[in-house]
Amino acid sequence: MYRISTQSLNTLFEEISRVCTLYIPSENKKGDSVYTRYETGVEYSNKLNTVRSPKDFFFPQMENLMEFKTEGKTVQLIDIREETEDFVVFGVRPCDVKSFEVLDNVFLNEPVDTYYKNRREHGVIISLACNRPAETCFCGTFGIDAAKPEGDVSAWMTEGYLHLKPNTEKGEKLVSAISGILEECDDTAVTALQENINNIMKKLPLANVTTEKFGGGKTEEFFNAPEWAALSESCLGCGTCTFVCPTCQCYDIKDFNTGKGVIRYRCWDSCMYSEFTKMAHGNNRLSQKERFRQRFMHKLVYYPENNNGLFSCVGCGRCLAKCPISMNIVKVMKTLGGKDNG
Repeated sequence: MYRISTQSLNTLFEEISRVCTLYIPSENKKGDSVYTRYETGVEYSNKLNTVRSPKDFFFPQMENLMEFKTEGKTVQLIDIREETEDFVVFGVRPCDVKSFEVLDNVFLNEPVDTYYKNRREHGVIISLACNRPAETCFCGTFGIDAAKPEGDVSAWMTEGYLHLKPNTEKGEKLVSAISGILEECDDTAVTALQENINNIMKKLPLANVTTEKFGGGKTEEFFNAPEWAALSESCLGCGTCTFVCPTCQCYDIKDFNTGKGVIRYRCWDSCMYSEFTKMAHGNNRLSQKERFRQRFMHKLVYYPENNNGLFSCVGCGRCLAKCPISMNIVKVMKTLGGKDNG
């Protein structure tokens, strides 16, 4: 394990950015924490969560896929992909690190999404333990340890120091490249911090929410549950929950005629929208109740059924904080899972 003084964080950032592009959480003009490309003068924000998750680095909200040029009856397909440069994302919380496992199951299984794969191979994740988990956090529900962040490099912010522990070959390579500004240390301070974080987690309002009643094989039990009507009644279908979610992976593909050719691009979509997966005969989910049900059944039943029990939620709490009508996955779990669920 290694450490560097917290007073020397900028030195750390400068050194990493010398090796490759670095992104860190930084406050925007609204006071929100957002990932920002580091350059001298950019200040690090230690807020718990960024507004948008680091999913953006691997599965961006919008990206061009290819171009077409036509001349008469001849169509030329142009591959516009470029090899991604190495980059580092600092300060990724344990819940967001877990979200990459969910996304990997979607994009790295056959047929492999080469756009996503390219970014995953070049991205290095420095994860950071959550010293002060928020009341909206419930990552423990999904077996995530807020005190033991995973990723290529794990990091802990103790009193006066940032501790670093490489976990993967990419992490070892990065730490080796910046070793000149680091000093070796034991894990005494980290162990004490982990104990404190775990004690906080046990006292959070959502600490007792469980997935015991959910998972694969529960489609028949929950699909026609009468509770869906009341749960979805006030849903606006705004899609906010899906856009802040680190594990949502739905997208649409469209063609745009530039006048000089056609660009095919993809952009995030939301199962909460009335035009989601619209076909020639119309949307196969006609009511907001059906669309609402689809979102949460996918998180809690469909995805774990097809991915060895892994849930498509990481308990980051963003949907709890951002939903304009305060309807979220925890309320769904408590309603369908019974009064003893949290």
